Amino acid sequence: MAVVIDGKSLADRIRAEIAGEVQKLKSRGLTPGLAVVRVGEDEASKIYVRNKVNACEKAGMKSFHVHLPAKISQEELVRQIQNLNRDPKIHGILVQLPLPSHIKPDEIVELIDPKKDVDGLHPFNLGRLSVGKPVFIPCTPAGIMRLLKEIGYDCDGKEAVIVGRSNIVGKPMAYLLLAQNATVTMCHSHTKDLLIKLKMADIIVAAAGTPNLVEGAWVKKGAVVIDVGINRSSDGRIVGDVDFDEVAPVAGYLTPVPGGVGPMTIAMLLRNTLEAAKRTQGQGKAKSSPIKKAAKKKQAPKTKKKPSKKKKK
Repeated sequence: MAVVIDGKSLADRIRAEIAGEVQKLKSRGLTPGLAVVRVGEDEASKIYVRNKVNACEKAGMKSFHVHLPAKISQEELVRQIQNLNRDPKIHGILVQLPLPSHIKPDEIVELIDPKKDVDGLHPFNLGRLSVGKPVFIPCTPAGIMRLLKEIGYDCDGKEAVIVGRSNIVGKPMAYLLLAQNATVTMCHSHTKDLLIKLKMADIIVAAAGTPNLVEGAWVKKGAVVIDVGINRSSDGRIVGDVDFDEVAPVAGYLTPVPGGVGPMTIAMLLRNTLEAAKRTQGQGKAKSSPIKKAAKKKQAPKTKKKPSKKKKK
């Protein structure tokens, strides 16, 4: 029977550590601030945002919930993001997805200042992650890696299969597992023989958004199965992308839904916000920010003034 990985208890410990660090910052006059932008009245987004705002406030951070109407124009949303970029009280900005169909989400994400991109989805941050030099790691993949560390799992040489290729989970998850020397296969809606690929996996990360997609017969004995899915079943229950009852007798480790990856995602969001605030005072992990370095490289080099030749009298 699989060991159930308790993401909630681990997330609670991490959030307590973060709260302690926040208090130290506040004693020096710095309060980390997170702005969460929600557009429209999507019910799931409303719940996610409420959880993030509550977690932020419990950690002692300042939360800014920016709720905008569904009919807002692209131009007005752009102005809102630019205002948040300029606000020194805000260290992290998160735009809750999905956005209404008339809004271009990629353009909005790219507008966020990379130094405040605590979701880790800006091309600058995803690009640095892809070459193994991350600044902000997307929250869900970061949480999954922390769960693997918690159970003492060594990814070196293991076969990992990711179901789902989104920028939020699938692609960054692949980069992180590759960095730990796993052999990674990424599957999606066009993948043939998904069953065969999953059956070979030591690690399965299910992030397809399809209820109970992964069945017990598809899982290798003793595999680590990470369920990222959050779906509502026909009877109103919240279920994952993994059929928990079928997979539990086969897997070695398994995350539940809810109570697995979800709480860790919020904990990593708080961690990224804390790091963003620290970097404004030069206290972050990196002594010299790669974001600042990139900005300096874009500036035109200063030309040296030639010394004036004095005329001999």
